[in-house]
This record gives sequence, C-alpha cells and structure tokens, in this order.
Amino acid sequence: MDHKLSPELEELRRTVEEFAHDVVAPKIGDFYERHEFPYEIVREMGRMGLFGLPFPEEYGGMGGDYLALGIALEELARVDSSVAITLEAGVSLGAMPIHLYGTEAQKRHWLPRLCSGEILGAFGLTEPDAGSDAGGTRTTARLDEQTNEWVINGTKCFITNSGTDITGLVTVTAVTDRKPDGSPRISSFIVPSGTPGFTVAAPYSKVGWNASDTRELSFSDVRVPAENLLGEEGRGYAQFLRILDEGRIAISALATGLAQGCVDESVKYAKERHAFGRPIGSNQAIQFKIADMEMKAHTARLAWRDAASRLVAGEPFKKEAALAKLYSSTIAVDNARDATQIHGGYGFMNEYPVARMWRDSKILEIGEGTSEVQRMLIARELGLAG
Repeated sequence: MDHKLSPELEELRRTVEEFAHDVVAPKIGDFYERHEFPYEIVREMGRMGLFGLPFPEEYGGMGGDYLALGIALEELARVDSSVAITLEAGVSLGAMPIHLYGTEAQKRHWLPRLCSGEILGAFGLTEPDAGSDAGGTRTTARLDEQTNEWVINGTKCFITNSGTDITGLVTVTAVTDRKPDGSPRISSFIVPSGTPGFTVAAPYSKVGWNASDTRELSFSDVRVPAENLLGEEGRGYAQFLRILDEGRIAISALATGLAQGCVDESVKYAKERHAFGRPIGSNQAIQFKIADMEMKAHTARLAWRDAASRLVAGEPFKKEAALAKLYSSTIAVDNARDATQIHGGYGFMNEYPVARMWRDSKILEIGEGTSEVQRMLIARELGLAG
C-alpha cells in the first residue's frame, strides 16, 4: 500500500479539513449542547458531495470509493463525531445496501437523492433483544399475496438518522421464513418514511453524539410493496454482514479522526497553558503522553487505510476491517481519556472539544460490532473458532 495519498485524495482531505475547521468547529458546540441535529451543516455536506463519495456518477455519486469516504470521515471526526457519524451512517448504512443489493429501479429511485444529501437513509438491524446476536431478529415480514405487499411487525433500536426531517427511508431486516432446522430466514426491506404503521420514537438521551439523530422504531402492520424487498429473499442477514464489514472500516476512520483530534487539541493546549512559570508542554510527562497518543493515532490510520485499500482492490478484508475497528476504537477511548487529563479541569468543561471527544469515544467500542465481536471475528479468520 502506497502511504501517500493521490493528488485527488489529498485535495479531498484538505477540502474537508477546511470545512471541518471553518464551518463545523465554530457551530457544533451549540448544537451539541442543545441536542439538536445540525441541518445546515448536513446540507452543506450534501452540496460538497460527501454523501455521494463512494457511489458511481450515474447515480449522482462522486465516483470515489471507501478510501475517499474514510478520509472525509477522519477529517470531520478530528473536529466533531456527531457530523461524522451522520455521514458514516448515511453512506455506509443508509445508501450502500441499496447500491450493493438494490434493483436498477431501486437504485434509480433512491440513490440520487441519498448521494446529494437531499434525504438520509437509515439501517434498521439492531433490536432490543438482538444486538450483537443480529441473527436473533424478531421483527417479522409476511407476504400478503392478495395485495402483493409485505406486512412488517417489530421493533428496532439505536437507529442512526432514522427520525430527522430529511430521513427518506429505513432498510429493515425481518424474519420471512424458517429453515428446516428452525433457524430464521432473514430478508431486508426498504420502508419509506411516513409509511402507515411505521412509528419513530423521540430521540434518545445519549451520553455522546448529541448532535446526531438516534431513535427507536416500531412497525405495526406496516405494508410495503413486494418490490421493496432488497436483494434476495432470505439473504438479508448475509447482506448486512457484508455491509457491517465495510462499515467497520468507516467507523475505524472516524475513530482515528477522534484520536487525532485529541492529539491536536492537546498539543495546542500544552503550548498555551502555563504552570509553575512555563508551558506544561515543556514537561516530559506531558510530552511523552502526547507522543504516545500520536503513535496510536498514526497506527490506527495505517490500519484503516490498509483495510480500505484491500476492499477497493477486491481483496479479502474482513479480518483487516475487524483489526482496524478494534484497535482504532480502543485507542480513541485512550486518547480521549489522556487528552482530558492533559486539560485538567478544563477538560471536564463542555466548552472544550476534548470534553465532547471523551463522551463520544466510548460508543466506538460498541457500535457496528462490539470489541468482543471484533475479537471473535479475528479469531475466526485465524481458524481458531468452530
């Protein structure tokens, strides 16, 4: 893997970096404090083409790939994770299932608006009793042959981008049949926002990601046309495992950005803050702590870019994606904790970015596969699991 970015990717990185510092940074703290979704920032991200980065131009995308998406996510997360996760979920979880598994008609109908940021898509997988065990899905869908409609019943939880004013659809997994051994056959369906029986709960009160949208969804005899089946019937679980493999690269890039943002803020503070007559950055204890933080962020960057490069090249990447996600999420928490310590009492004040980073970091060890699940996947890829 070439460690240097192409001129096009470097230009993208600089553009998003400038946007994050000039547009996001001055405003996001107020949105975060109010637990308010930053529509104006998201609209600008849409105009920049960020939601269309990894999609073909024929569907309104930018013709890029997951490496390009990861670069954008990392630069956004260096400043704020709420806007970064809105982009990640909108692309990896909202639009990518339609791009990979949708019919031509589904792609033509949904992707242009998703790529432009006109609407957001969401990914309805997790349930109250089926988190890491996504195969334990209890939501059901049955085909009403008289009307040629699927009837969906169930509940989904912790769903990002699912209740904004611009949410256009949620892709939902549901049990449609049983195998001879009794295990479920899971399929996936496109459910447009506003469909009768589809209820979106109030936003969760969260520890972090306070400027992003996360809600519980319920489906009570929700009817969608038969053509809203996404991909093959009974293949929904396998499809979404692939989506999660790719999404882990994106989350790793986001986690790396948060970890690097902690370095950025700590270097700045260590130069400005004086104690006992000199900058605290002149103390070796602070220097070594920040050096270790930089080492971790740099290594995490190598990990996610390696996984992304393998994906783009069409090579196996499952293990590398799990490694990247596990490591980057772990060191994001480490760096956020250390950055808070370096800032002292100010690190406990919400007006400082490291306070947001500390609160935002923990979910990275949980979302899109917990750290324990990543270790299971890595062990399995090494041939250690049955």
